[in-house]
Amino acid sequence: MKQRGNATVSVSYKAETSLRAGHPWVYDTEVLNKVGDYGNGDLVDVLSTRGKYLGTGFINNNSKIRIRIISRNANDSFDEAFFERRLRHAWEYRKTVMGSDIGCCRIIFGEADFFPGLTVDRFENILVAQTLSLGIEKRKEMIFSLLLKILREDGQQIDGLYERNDVAIRELEGMTQGKGYFPFKDLKAPTFTETTIVENGIEYQVDFENGQKTGFFLDQKYNRQAVARISRGRRVLDCFTHTGSFALNAAKGGASHVLAVDISEDAVKMAEANAKRNGLDGVVECKAANVFDLLPQLTEGPRGVYDMIILDPPAFTKSRKTTENAVRGYKEINLRAMKLLPPGGYLATCSCSHFMTDEMFCDMLGSAASDAGVGLRQVEARYQSPDHPILWNVPETGYLKFYIFQVV
Repeated sequence: MKQRGNATVSVSYKAETSLRAGHPWVYDTEVLNKVGDYGNGDLVDVLSTRGKYLGTGFINNNSKIRIRIISRNANDSFDEAFFERRLRHAWEYRKTVMGSDIGCCRIIFGEADFFPGLTVDRFENILVAQTLSLGIEKRKEMIFSLLLKILREDGQQIDGLYERNDVAIRELEGMTQGKGYFPFKDLKAPTFTETTIVENGIEYQVDFENGQKTGFFLDQKYNRQAVARISRGRRVLDCFTHTGSFALNAAKGGASHVLAVDISEDAVKMAEANAKRNGLDGVVECKAANVFDLLPQLTEGPRGVYDMIILDPPAFTKSRKTTENAVRGYKEINLRAMKLLPPGGYLATCSCSHFMTDEMFCDMLGSAASDAGVGLRQVEARYQSPDHPILWNVPETGYLKFYIFQVV
């Protein structure tokens, strides 16, 4: 093992087992002994109780995730060349799996790209980043500069990188909140905070300063295409529409009428603007309403007003403690949708919560179908797009479940 001068931390057998299985986190309760000085955000070498090297990672005494492993190679040197290799691997992977869709994609997906706590989305000429770990925060100037260099060398036009660090979880890591353009030395920051993107042939205006997360949800890109393929001639109800992306894909796919619903007035205005921008406002109708109120109202009327329903709700649970309540929420909307659809109608439904496992989601769907007195013919089972890669040894990277069924 190369002598790097890092402090060392020995961890419990539970942590050792998890690390040897490939998971990159060590929790606060799993740390046993520390040797040497370090500051929060520094790199430490992690050892078993027998002194065997398990990996090197960022340590932060403010976080319940005490150590985030970035390498298991005892001979790695964590210099600029190390991070440049990692960034090049991430970019080459996106070029391979996204092909012509490389202009709008997630370039860095945290632990799945071995950059714990870092997200970088590309919206054509703008990068939007969110940093949730102190180890990355302390090195972001180097990482962002290297990423800009790599993209430019590949002929990509990048006008700026906007940071969306306005999230409370940063404070749990001992960091402050904030947002704004990252100050590159050789790149003048743009004055705009909105940009235009094209996804699946549909144009959107993305507000990356104030929109949810980084401004637009890129993970459903190909699931939207799947919906478009079966929308022709159908009357579609798109619930939790946000900026109208599923609704617009359905309309572009040939739906006869689409009602796009969201509780947020601002989201509805954005969806309306996007429909008009694409010449689909004659097909897409947007409405501000609470889906949990609207679906019961619709079930009081005749069945079959809509022959396709899309359910793309926000995460109903962000912890294991609230999973049971989330299951009830998911079941309510899916049960109502199944009751609304006529025989032969289509249901597209999903969950974006990691804690709502695929098994739990499928069990819930089966229970809802039984209560609704219908059968489900599976058309497709899908997940997040491949620019959000899933590491099988890191379950947290796999969060999106997406199913299309025909109600029979």
